[in-house]
Amino acid sequence: MAAPSLTLTRIATAETNGAPFWERCLSGVALLCIAPLLLIVLAVIRLLSGRAPLVGHLRVGQFGQPLWVWKVRTMWAGGPGKGHAAFVERLQDTHVPALKAGHDPRVTSRFAAFCRRHSLDELPQLWQVTTGSMRFVGPRPMTQAELDEHYAEAQAEVLSVPPGLTGLWQVMGRNRLTYAQRRRLDVFLARHYGPGLHAWVLLRTITELLRPRHAW
Repeated sequence: MAAPSLTLTRIATAETNGAPFWERCLSGVALLCIAPLLLIVLAVIRLLSGRAPLVGHLRVGQFGQPLWVWKVRTMWAGGPGKGHAAFVERLQDTHVPALKAGHDPRVTSRFAAFCRRHSLDELPQLWQVTTGSMRFVGPRPMTQAELDEHYAEAQAEVLSVPPGLTGLWQVMGRNRLTYAQRRRLDVFLARHYGPGLHAWVLLRTITELLRPRHAW
């Protein structure tokens, strides 16, 4: 897949300080609207896994700040767990495969696989847009290990803008892309950061959610 040209561009600085007020308000309204669906998803995951249905992954946010990214649990080993009374579990050392296969053996539940395919597991991150630590559009937050291994000298540029719920590589190939392709698209997004590109990515994201072709 050919990546967009990365030449003759500069980082926009007017919109790099977290989500603007209007975006936080819109995210808050969206979170209220989907709250019943999210609660149902969390309850089903709790019953299926017997574990905390909400997990936090430690990632790197804007300017290298630690960022806990909240997700619906979609991976658990073995059958339902016992004695897990907590509703939320923080996971600091989460392994991310370099290239995800069509079937991820870490996902053992059909319901969890459905949530991942349609990005229902990402819904809790609307709260992080509401609080301003993320935006609707931006590079997806990664672990420090991922950045060190795959982004190298591009880290500072990608981290100069707020992380987002969705980004360029999520709508231009998603799980079938290599880290090198993702890096090029994240750098392109950072250099062209602005309303026009945001609107285009959001429209493409809606299409991908309704008809996921590269999500698993």
